[in-house]
Amino acid sequence: MSAIQYKDINIYQGKVLILGGVSFDLQEGDFAYLVGKVGSGKSTLLKTLYGELDVETGFSSKAKVLGISLKHLRRRVIPKLRRQMGIIFQDFQLLTDRSVYNNLYFVLRATGWTSRKEMRIRISEVLQMVGMETKQYKMPHELSGGEVQRICIARALLNKPGLILADEPTANLDPETSCQIVEILRQVASTGTAVLMSTHNTALIDKYPGRVFECSNHTLKEIQETVQESEQDTQVEDLES
Repeated sequence: MSAIQYKDINIYQGKVLILGGVSFDLQEGDFAYLVGKVGSGKSTLLKTLYGELDVETGFSSKAKVLGISLKHLRRRVIPKLRRQMGIIFQDFQLLTDRSVYNNLYFVLRATGWTSRKEMRIRISEVLQMVGMETKQYKMPHELSGGEVQRICIARALLNKPGLILADEPTANLDPETSCQIVEILRQVASTGTAVLMSTHNTALIDKYPGRVFECSNHTLKEIQETVQESEQDTQVEDLES
């Protein structure tokens, strides 16, 4: 199933065209990077995917995220859309007045969970997935930047999303911690969740290859396929030769 289907979409901020003729797709289990210069439209594109900004669509265009059409998206549908995805912000956006556990508990309550036992189990599961099971009673200010970002990934995983959007999740982290974060996100993708991560760090792309989409000159284009796809192409060429 496609996590994202965009075909001939225009994206504006006010009357200014940010990206035109956007066409791309992301499938279950895809791990993809979104790259481009500052101001090229990366964050703007991500905002359209979770309903923060509208997309402009024509008769033959398509804009679907997790099976939900973004054409004439009604405000009341946006919470349903966001419950099916996880969003990781560059500036973390944890609630600083409560513990890690209560940050995650708050999200589960806000998204319709009612059983305390089930919430406790799910919080334990996601913290274990990111290696932070011993930190659940820590306050955010007691954690390192890398630990906080792990908690943010755990938060994004709470509702078993079909898509994770990560906006520069390694921007404020050291190289070793950045690699750890990308490794976690790649593990998430291996379970079938599509991951789209914006970044300026080309070293990460070299070390952890994936699909790469570039925002440039008001357009979006794919500039690198996955290693698996490239290897398959090479194998086909070898057989043909």
